[in-house]
Amino acid sequence: MAKPSIPSGTRDFGPEIMIRREWIFETIRSVFRKYGYLPIETPAMEKLSVLTGKYGEEGDRLIFKLLNNGNYLEKVTEENLIAAKQGGEVGAKKLISNISERALRYDLTVPFARFVVMNQTSLTFPFKRYQIQPVWRADNPQKNRYREFYQCDADVVGSDSLIYDAEFLCIYDEALSKMGLKTFTIEVNNRKILSGYAECIGEIEKFSDICTAIDKWDKVGEVGVTKELSERGISDENIAKLLQIIGLAGTNEEKIAFLENTFAPNSEGFKGVQELKEVFAIYENFDKYNAHISFNLRLARGLNYYTGTIYEVRAEGSSVNVSIGGGGRYDNLTGVFGLAGLSGIGISFGADRIYNVLEELALFPENVRAGIKVLLINFGKETQNHCLKVLQTLRNANIPAELYPKNIKIGKQFEYADKKKIPFTLAIGTNEMESGLYKFKDLRKGEQKEVTLAEVMAILSE
Repeated sequence: MAKPSIPSGTRDFGPEIMIRREWIFETIRSVFRKYGYLPIETPAMEKLSVLTGKYGEEGDRLIFKLLNNGNYLEKVTEENLIAAKQGGEVGAKKLISNISERALRYDLTVPFARFVVMNQTSLTFPFKRYQIQPVWRADNPQKNRYREFYQCDADVVGSDSLIYDAEFLCIYDEALSKMGLKTFTIEVNNRKILSGYAECIGEIEKFSDICTAIDKWDKVGEVGVTKELSERGISDENIAKLLQIIGLAGTNEEKIAFLENTFAPNSEGFKGVQELKEVFAIYENFDKYNAHISFNLRLARGLNYYTGTIYEVRAEGSSVNVSIGGGGRYDNLTGVFGLAGLSGIGISFGADRIYNVLEELALFPENVRAGIKVLLINFGKETQNHCLKVLQTLRNANIPAELYPKNIKIGKQFEYADKKKIPFTLAIGTNEMESGLYKFKDLRKGEQKEVTLAEVMAILSE
């Protein structure tokens, strides 16, 4: 008999965890709706051709491919197998096209772009949507990195207005502040600025390589990035120039002034600086909560489809030292599906990592707990009907309540309430039925008092 288990990098969630996860989702959802975003859903599976080529070489490796139905080797020849075995990664890619036509979605942005193109005649642009669904990546599982996890995305397509770029700073700030985070940083950059780096050091043809290497800074540091840039054919002299630019410290304003003087006027990099400057200016018109906005010259976001503003969010005071959100502008993602010239921008909240941060910092509110608020003690048939009417009254007032199903020892019923972390019990025996005063116990404090049903409901509704 096989021992029950789940795949590495996936998890089961019990009721207490799910209540907290749903609170995170609802908090984010409420902010999305406040800013005018509407929900959609897309399938867990996409055609492999829809996903490949959108995430860069490393992202493509992490796509979970699904074998074709039936005899998936039907189209594979012996020559294909030999070529795959001898041809390394290139040979394997050729074999995949014969045995897999579908894949689990890697993110929610590319499926959204496909959705927009397929439904373009029925959408009103700019089109604003949010989506809260799981995604899958064939990554190596480790702390705060999973193979199956949830993303909470908001995107708008059909406008290149930088108002949206600034509003996403507000959405991050408001949602995370509502969840109790007091110190977190929204790091911002612009992909055109990264193009400016490549222009400055005379390596414009190596733009993608530079982005891929810089994107690993937090994982491998300056030494690792330097090594990768060298392996990608960039000279030591040009690497030194690049590190000097991206190593600049100072305020956001000082960094912007430095790059304005560094990049040639009308260059791609200069345009990126002006865009970011305008985003910061627009943001100043909005309310602020707890976010610190930081212009991070090393922020790259390795996904190939980004073209403008990019974001990453990091919580402070937590051991979760990876991003808990990210996103950016993409000017032509829909173009790869046949609808060119439709600019878009979007962000994502990493719900799983946010959960870990909130749990570590003990930021979940006390009322965000699993299950029932009050357990009615069962004294048997004589009081059952009365208890059922009280139970219905509590539920009609949206107070989660439960009557223990059997008349067993009261100690066992209290033990049940304790294990389920039910904070209150209500005991209604024959004497209580006659007097209208019920024994109401706060299990957390060990205090009991006699109260009316109206008083019970007032306490439980607080």
